[in-house]
Formats: sequence, C-alpha cells, structure tokens
Amino acid sequence: MTFKVTIQPAGVSFDVARDEPILAAAIRAGVGLPYGCRDGACGSCKSKLLEGRVIHGAHQLKALSVAEEEAGYILTCCATPTTDCVVEARSVPGAGEFPVLKMPARVQRIERPAPDVAIVTLQLPANVAFKYHAGQYLEFILRDGARRSYSMANAPHTLQQSPTVELHIRHMPGGKFTDHVFGAMKEKEILRVEGPFGSFFLREDSAKPIVLLASGTGFAPIKAIVEHMKMKGIDRPAVLYWGCRTRTDLYLHEWALQAAAEMPNLTYVPVLSEPRADDGWTGRTGFVHHAVMADLPDLSQHQVYACGAPVMVDAARRDFVERCGLPADEFYADSFTSEADKHPAA
Repeated sequence: MTFKVTIQPAGVSFDVARDEPILAAAIRAGVGLPYGCRDGACGSCKSKLLEGRVIHGAHQLKALSVAEEEAGYILTCCATPTTDCVVEARSVPGAGEFPVLKMPARVQRIERPAPDVAIVTLQLPANVAFKYHAGQYLEFILRDGARRSYSMANAPHTLQQSPTVELHIRHMPGGKFTDHVFGAMKEKEILRVEGPFGSFFLREDSAKPIVLLASGTGFAPIKAIVEHMKMKGIDRPAVLYWGCRTRTDLYLHEWALQAAAEMPNLTYVPVLSEPRADDGWTGRTGFVHHAVMADLPDLSQHQVYACGAPVMVDAARRDFVERCGLPADEFYADSFTSEADKHPAA
C-alpha cells in the first residue's frame, strides 16, 4: 500500500510506502524537502500538515514540541502517513539535483590541526561522478550498518583537480567511529560512504547580506561555502563568525584570516567562550551568536547559515528571529547532532 503526499506551494507529489517516513520517500523521488539529522533530533525538517494524518516515530521534544504537533506541525523524517497527505514546506531549489551514491573511499591523508580534531582527506573512485552542493554532507556506513555524518569541507569545484573530499572530525571519547579515527585509522584504509545529503547550502538566488555562523567543527561546511563563493565571484557582503572554547580550537584560524584577506566582501570574526590565560587572546569572547547580535542587532534583511552544536544553533535561531527580526525562513542550519545528542537518555 502507498499513499500520495503533495508538497505545497511547489505542487509536487510522490508516493510513500506504508510505514515509510515522508522524508525518505521524498529523497528517493528527488523532491527537495529541507532536512538535517534525519533522526527526529534537530527539527530542520519541520513542516505543516495541511491535509491528512500521520503517525510520528520517536523524536525529541526540542525538535517538535507537543504544542507544535497539536498545531499541525510534523517532522517529515519520522512522520509516516496513514492517509494521502498535503504538506506545506519551503521549496528547496536543487536539493534533489544530485544523485545519492554509495561508493568506497580510500583514506588519503590524516592531519591533526588540534588535539581533538582530525582533518581526513578521502580519495573517491575516479570513475564515479560525485557531485554535491557546498555545505552538504556524506555518511560513513560502518560494518554493523550504523552511520556517521560529516560535511564536506571543500567546495565541489575542487574535485575537478583531485577527486577528494575533506572532512573535519572531532573526537568524541567513547564514540564508535571517532575512537577508530583517532586510534586505529591509517592512510590507505578503505571505507564505505554514501552521499550527498542535506539541504544546507547557499541560496544563490538572493542578494541579501550573509551571516555565516559556526561553532567547533561546524566550520567545515562553512569553509566549503566560502570556497564556493570565492570561486563563483559571489560578492554579497558576508561575515563569518566562528565560535570555539580556546585558541587551539580555532584549528584553521590562519585559513579564515587568509580567506578574509582575499575576499573584500568577507569579514572574519573569531569568538572564544573560554580563552585560557596562556592563549594571549585579545579578540572577542562570550557566546558566538551574542557577538552576531551585538554587531548586527537588525537582521531583518539578512540570511543566516549556521552550523555546529545543537545548543548554539537552537539559541541562534530563537534569538535572531525573536530579538533581531530575522525572517524565520532565512535561517538555514545544520546541527552537528551526535549520537549522544540523539539519545540523551543513554
């Protein structure tokens, strides 16, 4: 049995199998619904159910509250239809443009720019035409079938010179995958990956000024977007805010300084929340999204692209909309939701 789901205002329809989440069917059909974690944890796929009925699978209340569910909102990543449905969702241009591919990838290089950060360069098969938007991510498929998601940190045009992708991986002690990366992974190791995924990428049909907001290794997709902007000659005013705890955590600080020096439209503002006495830090301190609000109290004419810890992304979304006048549909986010974030009770 299948149900028909129609997305408005785009007017596109697709079939959803019994017990299948709406988002999974949309991805298969090439329909560009917004999404992030696909686990009911981040809320990026929140949409309005206009007609029909769905059953929600397990999800976190911070992603969809009881009040929101009663008001007709759903999380398409874990909502399975029980009737034909009409769903209201922002159209995401190009989200279904590139095919999702499974492929082997070889570890070409492992760098350690900070004690708990690894930059892993993966070599992709030469006979696979892997395409993606700057800001999207891929998933590692582990031997037990578990998956781990990491954003490409290099812009897609760089694949023309070398079929490699750069990933920024933070060590999560006790983490099934990151313990391997930091303990046993070697160059030439073969891994299995699938992608691209995600609706986090620059909307190039807008002329609005841009706020690029990153915390920790959420800098990875932001770096790809900056590279893409430079290559395309996109000259919209942009400010990159990168929040970390200490100076060491700004693991590509020099790269960001150089990018700002080479792009007249780009300003770089690093912010430390817990600078150490020996950091010698004279720059901005505090919460990174507070730095944005201090500099740009009126965000009504901006677009914001935020990536990093869920607590930062959630706070920025709330405060920018409620206190700075940012239109809710101009906040684009990718929460770096860890397995611990998805299953807090564990």
